[in-house]
Amino acid sequence: MADDVLRALAHPLRLRMLNLMWPGPMSAAELARELAVSHALASQHLRKLASAGLVELAEERTRRGGHERRYRTVAGSPLSDQREGTAFLAGTLAHGLRERAARRDPEHPGVTTDGELWVAPEDWERYRRGIQALGDALHARARPAHSPGTVPVAVTVHAFRTLDQAGATPPPAT
Repeated sequence: MADDVLRALAHPLRLRMLNLMWPGPMSAAELARELAVSHALASQHLRKLASAGLVELAEERTRRGGHERRYRTVAGSPLSDQREGTAFLAGTLAHGLRERAARRDPEHPGVTTDGELWVAPEDWERYRRGIQALGDALHARARPAHSPGTVPVAVTVHAFRTLDQAGATPPPAT
């Protein structure tokens, strides 16, 4: 993955922006309001995402006598198969997870799972694809923030094969 993409993904606010723009385009002003940051800060982060190719201009329109540029997240985000800079990205995801966990609704159930497991390669591949399909399905059903009939949810999954403790790829099962 290019360094500029990795640097763009490394900031928790930019990850939130990508998620907000997934269901539809948003302007810097809309992002600033939703994220409770200044318009200037939202614009700065939006430019970084655009220069890394993670968002694209979706539309330009006149609004209240001004010119508004609305951006959307580019489909096929590189998060789905992030290989380079995994530890760096994990730190950003962990930051976002801590922030989201502080806003968890205690009245409704969630799911928490953690594991460092040894499974058959074919099982791993089947579950990896299932996790990806779940993420794709949730993103496909996402609606703009505060849409009537929706609730805010948080999802963070970072699943990957690891090397063994000695740093070697385990041999295939016989």
